[in-house]
Amino acid sequence: MATAAFDTPKLKAYPVIPLVQVGATSHLKPFVAGAPIQQAIGFPEALVDDWQAKAIAKMGELLGKYRSLQVYMDACVHCGACSDKCHYFLGTADPKNMPVARQDLMRKIYRRYFTFAGKYFPKLVGAVDLTREVLDEWFSYFNQCSECRRCSVFCPYGIDTAEVTMAAREIMDSVGLGQKYSNEIIGKVHRIGNNLGIPGPALENTLEGLEEDTKEETGLDIKFPLDVKGAEVLLITPSADFFSEPHVESLIGYAKVFHAAGISWTLSSHASEAGNFGMFIGNYEQMRTISLRVRDAAKELGVKRIVVGECGHAWRVAYSFWNTLIGPFDYLDSRYPVPQHICEVTDDLIQRGALRFDKSANDDRIITFHDSCNVARASRMGNMPGGQFVIPRRIITTVANHFHDMAPGTIHESTFCCGGGGGLLTDDLLELRVKGALPRMEALNQVVNEHGVNFMATICAICKAQFTKVLPAYGFKMGMVGGVHQLVSKAILLGDK
Repeated sequence: MATAAFDTPKLKAYPVIPLVQVGATSHLKPFVAGAPIQQAIGFPEALVDDWQAKAIAKMGELLGKYRSLQVYMDACVHCGACSDKCHYFLGTADPKNMPVARQDLMRKIYRRYFTFAGKYFPKLVGAVDLTREVLDEWFSYFNQCSECRRCSVFCPYGIDTAEVTMAAREIMDSVGLGQKYSNEIIGKVHRIGNNLGIPGPALENTLEGLEEDTKEETGLDIKFPLDVKGAEVLLITPSADFFSEPHVESLIGYAKVFHAAGISWTLSSHASEAGNFGMFIGNYEQMRTISLRVRDAAKELGVKRIVVGECGHAWRVAYSFWNTLIGPFDYLDSRYPVPQHICEVTDDLIQRGALRFDKSANDDRIITFHDSCNVARASRMGNMPGGQFVIPRRIITTVANHFHDMAPGTIHESTFCCGGGGGLLTDDLLELRVKGALPRMEALNQVVNEHGVNFMATICAICKAQFTKVLPAYGFKMGMVGGVHQLVSKAILLGDK
C-alpha cells in the first residue's frame, strides 16, 4: 500500500527483524526552526558561526552536569542487546536507528574531544571530528528517536538512549539548530499557555459548547469550569482534549466522573496545557518554565489537588520532575499525592463504589490497550507496584465486557512506541512515523485476527493523534483508537439512571 511518496511496510507476524538497509532514512529530517521560533524560547536564531566550539563546550557542560551521560558514553560494550528493540529500526531497517548506533553518533564525538585515546589516537577508538556533515547526521537521526526508552529495558548496563537523544538535541538547540515542531510548540505555551495556541476566549467558548453538547446527551448540567477559585481539583490536560477527536471524548469522561462523584474542579486559562515539550529537547529550563504555569495556577485558584489528564509525557514530567521543578507542594492538601493521574482518581472512586456503570454500553467494542511509553517505562500510578499497568486495565474491565491484551512481549515495560512520540508528531516525518508504527501495528493486527478487536484504548494524547494518522496506512479504521475515559464516558450512569 502506498502512502504519499513512500511504501508502507507490510504487516508480518511479530517479531520480524529486517535485513539492514544502510542509509534507508538518512534523507528524513524535520524542518529547522527559524529565527522567530528560536527567539521566542531563547535559542540562537540560526546556526552560529563558531558552532563547533560552542557545541563541544555544551557537550562538556552536560557531561559534567549529568554523570549518567558520561556513564552512557563509557559503558557500552556493543553487545547488541538493544539492536532490534527500536521500532524505528524494525520499521525502516536503517542500521543507524539501532539504539547502539544512534548513541555512537555522539560517542564518537565524545571520544574525540573528551578522552585521551580519542585526542591522540582517534582512528584506533572510532573518534571523529565534529564536522558539519556529522552535525547534519545528528539532526537527522537524533530526530528519528521518540525517546521511548524501550532499548533501556533490554540493555544489560541500563544505558538510556533517550537521555543521549535529549542531550544531542539540547546541544543542537544551543548552537541554533533546533527542530521547528517542538520549539514552535514550546513558544506557544510561553505566549498563550497551551501547545495548540488556543487563546483564552476561544477556550472558554469551546468549553461552553461542550457543556451544551453534554446536556443534550445526558439532560444534566455537567459543567466544564474555567478559572474557578476554590475548586477542589485543578485539571491539567493536553490541549487536544478541548476540541479534537477522539481526545475530546476523554475530557467529557473526566467531567462526568467529577460530576458523578460530586468533586468540584476547574481548568485554568493560564495553564491549560499538560504537555511539556521541554523534556523532548532535553532542556530543563524550558521544562521548569512550562511547569511553573501549573504551580502559579494552582496557587492563584486555591485548589487542593492537581490532576493530570490522559497524556503520556505530561504524566512523566509531572511524576518524575515536578517535585524538583516546582515543589514543594505545601499549598495543596497533603491527603492527596502530587500529582494525581485522572486514572488514579477514577479507579479510586470505582474501588470505593462511588461510580456506577452499565458495561453493556460498550458492547459494540472489543477492546485492547496500548501501554504508552512515558507511562509504562517512566512512572507509576497509585501505591501498588505496577499500578500504571493495573489501573487502566482495571478501569476498562469495569466499564466494558470485552477486553483482550496484546501479545506478550508487546505490553507493560516492553510495550512498543506508537511511533510519534518524542517531538516527532509532525508531517515532516510522516514516513518515519508510519514505518516506526510497524511493530505496534503488527501486535494490533494479531489481536484483531485472534479476537476481533475493533478498539484500541490508550492514555496518551500523542498516541491517539499518531494512531489516528497511521492506522489507515495499515488498513485499519481511523476511529478505532480512543481514550480510557472515552469508554468511561459511554458507560457511566448519572443522575437517577
